[in-house]
Amino acid sequence: MRNYIFALTIFILSLQSLMGQGVPYQIFDSKGKAISFEKMAKESKKADLVFFGELHNNSLAHWLQLQVFKSLSEENDRLVFASEFFERDDQLLIDEWMAGKITDKNFETEAKLWNNYLTDYKPLMLFAKENQIPFIASNVPRRYASLVSRGGIETLDSLSDEAKAYFATLPVAIDMTLPGYEAMRGMMHGAPGNSDYMIQAQALKDATMGESLFESLKQGKQIYHVNGSYHSKEGEGILWYVKRSFPDKKIINIHTVEQDQLDSLDESNASGGDFIIVLPKDSHKSY
Repeated sequence: MRNYIFALTIFILSLQSLMGQGVPYQIFDSKGKAISFEKMAKESKKADLVFFGELHNNSLAHWLQLQVFKSLSEENDRLVFASEFFERDDQLLIDEWMAGKITDKNFETEAKLWNNYLTDYKPLMLFAKENQIPFIASNVPRRYASLVSRGGIETLDSLSDEAKAYFATLPVAIDMTLPGYEAMRGMMHGAPGNSDYMIQAQALKDATMGESLFESLKQGKQIYHVNGSYHSKEGEGILWYVKRSFPDKKIINIHTVEQDQLDSLDESNASGGDFIIVLPKDSHKSY
């Protein structure tokens, strides 16, 4: 708790310092036009599915995603929250915690928490719990992604039916030529390991997160999904899998980047999403 309070204090002081210099972020639409947070929030309310592609360690990004969450929840009884930061096999624990059956301590001891959960993700979970907004743990258990990264997607075939319930339905369609996956291959050039297997592991994560949302989409729910920006960048990753099964659903893709300057959008970031949130490179990091 002491570490949480300290990190929160540092973030608030950093935010106040940046606010003294003006708004500490800038939002652009897909045409590169600067817009307000209110404009982005208004458009997001019209979507069936809103992705927030985050920078995992940027505290300002996490604060903004909480504000988007609050905006979407206004007079909205069909909202569902989902995220990468919990894996599918933690769903029972999450359901029990949100129903008040187990304490924070029990939950946080037994669940697989990311190292910045308390500072960056717990506020989102508390908001969902306090407002009775259902939560979907969408990510594949890391042991299965690790298995694929070492032996390829075919290694999943030998697992039990119980294990297969925790990841996307086999066989998983994978387009290795998608620009995001090709870029991933380029970044791995010269690194140890099989690049095809690493891409297949990434695709398993994307496919599992996408499929985790299918039932709620069939029920007509509006979904707010938080994930690392690479999983939704330029409409690929998770979005590629959702669009295959739900081509008519309206999707808003919010993408976050860091830049040295906020007053214009770097060309390299322009195609990241429907809305691109530009954060200063010196904004507070939680790790």
